[in-house]
Amino acid sequence: MESNFVDYVKIMCRSGKGGKGSMHLRHVKYNPNGGPDGGDGGKGGSIILRGNHNYWTLLHLKYERHIFAEHGGNGGRDKCHGTDGKDIYIDVPCGTVVYNAETGKYVCDVTYDGQEVLLLKGGRGGLGNFQFRTATNQAPRYAQPGEPMQEMTIILELKLLADVGLVGFPNAGKSTLVSALSNAKPKIANYPFTTMEPSLGIVGYRDGKSFVMADIPGIIEGASEGKGLGLRFLRHIERNSLLLFMVPGDTDDIKREYEILLNELKQFNPEMLDKHRVLAVTKCDLLDEELIEMLKETLPADLPVVFISAVTGFGLDELKDVLWRELNAESNKLQAITSEDSLVHRDKDMTVFAQELEDEGEDEDIEYVDVEDVDDLEDFEYEEEENE
Repeated sequence: MESNFVDYVKIMCRSGKGGKGSMHLRHVKYNPNGGPDGGDGGKGGSIILRGNHNYWTLLHLKYERHIFAEHGGNGGRDKCHGTDGKDIYIDVPCGTVVYNAETGKYVCDVTYDGQEVLLLKGGRGGLGNFQFRTATNQAPRYAQPGEPMQEMTIILELKLLADVGLVGFPNAGKSTLVSALSNAKPKIANYPFTTMEPSLGIVGYRDGKSFVMADIPGIIEGASEGKGLGLRFLRHIERNSLLLFMVPGDTDDIKREYEILLNELKQFNPEMLDKHRVLAVTKCDLLDEELIEMLKETLPADLPVVFISAVTGFGLDELKDVLWRELNAESNKLQAITSEDSLVHRDKDMTVFAQELEDEGEDEDIEYVDVEDVDDLEDFEYEEEENE
């Protein structure tokens, strides 16, 4: 069964070209020298991205292979202005990033509801010969053509916006924690890679406060080389303010597993190591107090550590307190401001980009529509009008 969670879409976009200005001289009865009266061409339609919080995936755009804006209409006699092409608005979920599909270059992103970003600008309409009349040239026999259209094949990539991102191996208890802290109902089972797509949960805190937690599929050692599900879903925690590392308490070496996860993040994006981190040791219902005290001495001393059990509720209140404190720490807010541009404007590595497109089924060439016949027809009508 095909998933409804779509976070990659490849679309060929084209703005509208500007309409041609009219070259027309007014000839009416009793006024054979009426002068120029050619109107201006209309503006071509633009392609505009718009943030919409009612969408949380790119599913509605999965089969939109082409998005074309209208061309501007040609100017006419009697100073008639050509019709303006209709702008096309593409509604996308907040957190959508746009890349050039051919070069991998970052183009723009949409981060909040109602935000509008001009992707491709429509061509300006050409001026008719009426605009070129002067005292010394009272019957100009020329007009401007409209500006050409713009084309670009783009990749829309969704990065979920959340406060806390969960990082851990398969079966570390990430989905169980999200279900225990929020009303989200992710699939939970006792086998690896139960979670196949990211999910969000809103965690309630004291005094009506809350924060958003993002659960992603587990990663394993060697994920940066394509093992397991690879690093495909790590982009969904790239913009999170805080990373919550989760390691089961029955692991042989908790510190080593934490370092493996940290290294995989470094392979994906070294700047993610600048984020604030919290370590949660899960499944502590299997441990006694004496063992927990012994484990504390072996864990990293440079980050907050919380022992929890999502099944029994042990340590969950303490975990929420730690997460809220780290989220609102002044250093974390400053880090979010200074790192925002560097995270948002990273270009795609084309060697990895091609594989991601293939995994998403978006590596098929988009068929370009041949518009030469339409252009020839418009030219014919334009010349016919001039000869009237």
